[in-house]
Amino acid sequence: MGAPDLAAHVAEALAKHVTDVVLSPGSRNAPLAYALLARGDIRVHVRIDERSAAFTALGMARVQRKHVAVVMTSGTAVANALPAMVEAYMSHTPLAVVSADRPERLVGTGASQTIWQQGIFGRYAHTQQVASVEDSVSFDADHVHINVALDVPLVPPELPVKTGRARRVGPGQLGRQVGQLDHGVVDLDITKDTLVIAGDEAWDVPGLEYVPTIAEPTAPTPFHQVHPLAARFFAQSEVSISHDGGDFAASTKPEQVVVVGHPTLHREVMALLADPDIEVIGLSRSEIFTGQPARRGSRVNVTGQPTDRWLKICEAAGEVAADTVRDALAEEEFGFTGLHVAAAVADTLAVGDTLVLGSSNPVRDASFVGLPFDGVSTFSARGAAGIDGTVSQAVGVALATQELHPEELSAPRTVALLGDLTFLHDVNGLLIGPDEQRPSNLTIVVANDDGGGIFETLEVGAPSLRGGFERAFGTPHGVSVEKLAQAYGAQYRRAETVPELLALLDDASGPLTVIEAVTTRATRRALGERLRR
Repeated sequence: MGAPDLAAHVAEALAKHVTDVVLSPGSRNAPLAYALLARGDIRVHVRIDERSAAFTALGMARVQRKHVAVVMTSGTAVANALPAMVEAYMSHTPLAVVSADRPERLVGTGASQTIWQQGIFGRYAHTQQVASVEDSVSFDADHVHINVALDVPLVPPELPVKTGRARRVGPGQLGRQVGQLDHGVVDLDITKDTLVIAGDEAWDVPGLEYVPTIAEPTAPTPFHQVHPLAARFFAQSEVSISHDGGDFAASTKPEQVVVVGHPTLHREVMALLADPDIEVIGLSRSEIFTGQPARRGSRVNVTGQPTDRWLKICEAAGEVAADTVRDALAEEEFGFTGLHVAAAVADTLAVGDTLVLGSSNPVRDASFVGLPFDGVSTFSARGAAGIDGTVSQAVGVALATQELHPEELSAPRTVALLGDLTFLHDVNGLLIGPDEQRPSNLTIVVANDDGGGIFETLEVGAPSLRGGFERAFGTPHGVSVEKLAQAYGAQYRRAETVPELLALLDDASGPLTVIEAVTTRATRRALGERLRR
């Protein structure tokens, strides 16, 4: 049996489970390339960089909630897919890696571009070894590694016959969160002072609709949304609050906290989970429970209703926190920071938009300025919470989003908010060949403070430790974002003030555009202290 026949066998199996494949060029995977390009029922997207290809596939899978495959040649090309597979596993996003390999007799013999590919993804994806058409290809798992051993000759005598009809993933064909588990029911009396903390992978839990909720940007928008800075109120037994023209002292510590999904963003919020005076109930539909909840489940059996007193306390605390952020942003002493950029992005979002947030400051800043935003689909890599591959994921999200609306004259807008280091870490995600489908309405906003702004707010940014800060943590780079954008064929815009950025965002539509917001990180630590006070 020849390599072309084996590749056709794998391509036929893929066509039963995926509509999109991201392909990287190579010699050993040439049979797979020929077989995939011959299929009319698979859209092929080509990326030169395997790491970018894998993250592009992951971005598409986030939207489709179905497997998207990435195909590459042998050797270190396969290893480049590990970061994307780790994030897929940790965020419960389906992903399939299809790697070409040499026959097993050549592994360990010093053959060129040959490594031990079986088991390369460890616990994150089990390897299915495919060496003949008798070997099955299974998509029973959420995270799939298909390792195809291809022998010479790799090139068919002629191009394979076209087969299959074009397909797409429509709005009614989206998958569901993968690996869903049911951990049973938890009885919950919400006449007790109850606070919900909703993180990534959270869902609308029946029975908790009217319970005050601190929600991260990727969680559903709650009815009683509480600002994350208000966690400082809830950590105290009693505080003085001004609300509706009156001042009163109130017991503000919740009796119980319900954690839904996987929250990670704010230390003050996470500190509530370690408070011995608060009972923590964990709700998860995966194998992971954040923290160490006293009780665990996937559903709740609710009795009672939140008291008016508790609702007023949560509303007042949330309003004070939200007002604090907006007041601080209006103070000229802080200049133009990443938090100002997040506010401008949030204030110009519209229903139907899609938002991609970098995993460093942007997702935290977005939560401070009012997200989640009802009617906006928001994505952030919170599984492993790395900054790698974010540009590629944004491209994948935008491509999959526009595929959901093929009849519309203009694709729905996708906005990505990234820091400069996140952008530079994956700038190769902008490398899209002239014959490839491009995102038709993607705006990437880069909050460029010339370095690692998040470290300004952490312990390493303390004044007493500034001696080695710039070199090891600040890491200024001096890169021209404009020249990079131009080199990759993206449109470029620049903003140095909030009004300039608002004007650009209001007009942001059309081809792939990079907006550089030139910010400062010199005031980030002081701004953070101002918010905490």
